[in-house]
Amino acid sequence: MKLLGNVDLLTSQTAIKFAAFIFISVSFFYLGKHWSDGSRQLIFFSRQSPSVTASYISTVGISPNFNKEFNISALISATEPETESKPVDPVKNDGKPVSASEAHSLQHPPTTPPPPPVIKSYGIVDENGTMSDEFEIGEFDPNLVENWGNGTETQEETKTEGATSTFRVKKFGLCDESMREYIPCLDNVEAIKRLKSTEKGERFERHCPEKGKGLNCLVPAPKGYRPPIPWPRSRDEVWFYNVPHTRLVDDKGGQNWISKKGKDKFSFPGGGTQFIHGADQYLNQISKMVPEITFGQHIRVVLDVGCGVASFGAYLLSRNVITMSIAPKDVHENQIQFALERGVPAMAAAFATRRLLYPSQAFDLIHCSRCRINWTRDDGILLLEVNRMLRAGGYFAWAAQPVYKHEQALEEQWEEMLNLTTRLCWTLVKKEGYIAIWQKPFNNSCYLSREAGTIPPLCDPNDDPDNVWYVDLKACISRIPENGFGANVAPWPARLQTPPDRLQSIHIESYIARKELFKAESKYWNEIVASYVRALHWKKYKLRNVMDMRAGFGGFAAAMIDNQLDAWVLNVVPVSGPNTLPVIYDRGLIGVMHDWCESFDTYPRTYDLLHAAGLFSVERKRCNMSTIMLEMDRILRPGGRAYIRDSLDVMDELQDIAKAMGWHPTLRDTSEGPHASYRILVCDKRLLRS
Repeated sequence: MKLLGNVDLLTSQTAIKFAAFIFISVSFFYLGKHWSDGSRQLIFFSRQSPSVTASYISTVGISPNFNKEFNISALISATEPETESKPVDPVKNDGKPVSASEAHSLQHPPTTPPPPPVIKSYGIVDENGTMSDEFEIGEFDPNLVENWGNGTETQEETKTEGATSTFRVKKFGLCDESMREYIPCLDNVEAIKRLKSTEKGERFERHCPEKGKGLNCLVPAPKGYRPPIPWPRSRDEVWFYNVPHTRLVDDKGGQNWISKKGKDKFSFPGGGTQFIHGADQYLNQISKMVPEITFGQHIRVVLDVGCGVASFGAYLLSRNVITMSIAPKDVHENQIQFALERGVPAMAAAFATRRLLYPSQAFDLIHCSRCRINWTRDDGILLLEVNRMLRAGGYFAWAAQPVYKHEQALEEQWEEMLNLTTRLCWTLVKKEGYIAIWQKPFNNSCYLSREAGTIPPLCDPNDDPDNVWYVDLKACISRIPENGFGANVAPWPARLQTPPDRLQSIHIESYIARKELFKAESKYWNEIVASYVRALHWKKYKLRNVMDMRAGFGGFAAAMIDNQLDAWVLNVVPVSGPNTLPVIYDRGLIGVMHDWCESFDTYPRTYDLLHAAGLFSVERKRCNMSTIMLEMDRILRPGGRAYIRDSLDVMDELQDIAKAMGWHPTLRDTSEGPHASYRILVCDKRLLRS
């Protein structure tokens, strides 16, 4: 009995524990269901009058558990008064009774899923969420447009020493609408009128305003101006109102240069006067004619003379060839403007009476397709300028009527060209169809073996073929360096980072560690540009036309390539420093000599990014910083940026000038930190309206 009592006691305790466990489990189950997702499921409903039989359906709103289904029929029956709980026979609109299934669907309508959110496309993301180039650029963001007005505002400042007073420009006004495409040194009408002669093309050369009479206002954009179409689409089409001129369409439409596309665009089929079937086919023909012309390897830097809208250079870009496309601002005055709007390297320049602003042995190939230049005039002085710029062993391609037409006058021109090129020691490599291709010799041996008195003679040994700033053309043959400098360049892309031989001929203070300086500059800019890409998101800006205003050895441009930015850089070498242009071209880059106290030979609104490192601290000794800043504003596109890297003592004045031009400047520390003597001034240009 005692044992049985213990068993009963034990059994009763176990039963109690088991019952408690079941109770707690059931309680937690209902509590968990009741308080799911950590918050109470609140169900709201409204009751409509039962007199409207077909509308006797409870309207349900669920919060915050959106898009969840609940069985509310039990709730309705539990909450309705007993007098209203009797169902009313539903009827159709025609008064006939409905079936049981129809009545059920009326009282229990199907749950309709909410509509999907509207997909908004920003930039180049299409409605499927994929990247695409097929999109349209709209008007400027209103936040990037400012109502500026026309008047210039000044502020008087008095200096305590000597009680002298000066005037500071607080706000530069907009120029007259007629100046929207103004190039100060090419549009100086008064200076052109004073020329003694214009028969040799002198009117197309630089004639800058006198000091103090230059640009003192902001060149306005045309009405309807839009952010440019990004590359590579810009190669094939641009906005009409960015370059609102149809003269080229009227004159060259039948030659596949350019055509009007709808009401708001120009399109570029890729043709030219001598290659109306397309530049690609034309380039293939040149490669087949001379297999040694390997585009993108030994042929990296090209000059296109009389370029039209630069389709020749535009299609060479896909073959890893960079082309400097040049043409004068003549009757077809907007061809260079179209080229730059397309995103193709180009400058306004003319073969007239002065040397072009490029060094000797700069180009691997020089091309002229119906460029309307008389190469044989004045003892061949213009072709001698081609010879100066052509690299030893480089090629000259001429596509013109004298090559293929058999009229007497044209045949005489062809004989004159053959005679001149023979005296220049050029070799006619191939003549096929309407193209003739010559090759320049690799050394001076042919020149020295000519008969005495042969015209043209060799230039004086003291003549510097790299001296180009306002230097007259000379009717003599530029000598090829005896040490082979300029001819011995590595194939692309190795030449980009290979210190060239001509590095030793640059007049700089260092005479020993030049290769180390070259490599150090490349490493320095590579790290900086990489940081810009990483921290300042440069790849988002869709940079295309870039100018380095103080290029050195071209390290900044090389870093842009190394960091895979799809942009081209025009390297500008100021006349105030050493002439490093030969090194830049030997690296496979392009550049030009320039004096920043004068205007640059390009149209307004042609660059996306201007980069100036150490420029102002040097040039302020020669001219006003506002002169340079106003020129920067002229050539920078609305929405473009300027990166000015310079010493602290010029930054305050530069910020004041930037604000007076309507720019939005931001001062940043360099990687050396806040105590460094240098800063970076980042300026955003807005679209200004009067």
